[in-house]
Amino acid sequence: MPTVELGCAVSIISLPRRALLQRAAGAAALASFPRIARAQAFPSRPVRIVVGYSAGGGADIVARLMGRWLTERLGQSFIVENRTGAGSNIGTEAVVRAPADGYTLLLVTLPSNAVNAALYPNLPFNFIRDIAPVASLTRDPNVMEVNPALPVTTVPEFIAYARANPDKINMGSAGIGSAPHVAGELFKAMTGVPMKHVPYRGSAPALLDLIAGQVQVAFDLMTASIGYIRAGQLRALAVTTATRSPALPDLPTVGDFVPGYEASNIRGVGAPRDTPAEIIDTLNREINAGLADPTITARLADLGAAPLASSPTAFGKLIVDETEKWGKIARLANIKPE
Repeated sequence: MPTVELGCAVSIISLPRRALLQRAAGAAALASFPRIARAQAFPSRPVRIVVGYSAGGGADIVARLMGRWLTERLGQSFIVENRTGAGSNIGTEAVVRAPADGYTLLLVTLPSNAVNAALYPNLPFNFIRDIAPVASLTRDPNVMEVNPALPVTTVPEFIAYARANPDKINMGSAGIGSAPHVAGELFKAMTGVPMKHVPYRGSAPALLDLIAGQVQVAFDLMTASIGYIRAGQLRALAVTTATRSPALPDLPTVGDFVPGYEASNIRGVGAPRDTPAEIIDTLNREINAGLADPTITARLADLGAAPLASSPTAFGKLIVDETEKWGKIARLANIKPE
């Protein structure tokens, strides 16, 4: 058969089948090369982990722990940046608007990020749509805790005292819609106990005022509170999860006295939507390796947190489920932003 003169196409028509397949394979390899190279090159500069709460709180502690691990594993600095305000929405929006290149990540906090969809109907972003799930990190309880000067040592005693002194109980939290806030509002709704909510910009300042006696009770994260509890600066009454915590095994659950009560905290990592899948997979793999590392698991256990390794898909489903659950609670308690 004569060769047809079509420039570069000439040889294709007359090529034997084996040579044609070899060229096709080579073309496919070249097409995928930029994506492979991008994954291998990541990260080539420092990465930000945006935390929507102040330094020293539970979310911040976990973010810094994982940031150090990723720095060691990937050879670039993973720097925690605290962007506080609006129930963590300021930090979330900063990540939503960042380039989808893996260099700006979000420390996801549930239920806080989940409940904000119900709390703030006019947000300039949709959390489920605009944040790509990367990996879950930890699951841990809140601790119902009081200032030691308060004359109560159990949940029933607290309920009785609060009902007898309706104007004396101020409940501190890490902010409107934060995990400590909705955990406290759930307790309030289920018991009818009168408590005035006092929001702070993060767990750390709320706990300092609880220690100082400016507020009387908090349902704060165990990771932020456990040091103060062990030092005797705060008195723990119960944990908010369905089962007791190995970190404080003698402490009962709130549900032991308020049947059906349960609240837990989940932390994870998210990225701007459209972040390349290969970058998400790299981060997920290294984060899960950290959650299996004995040094990190021991540190998390000391803080009262349990590692929660998962795939991006599983973490995404968890976000959807938590958004539904806590949205209902926000509406039930009629939580409104100030």
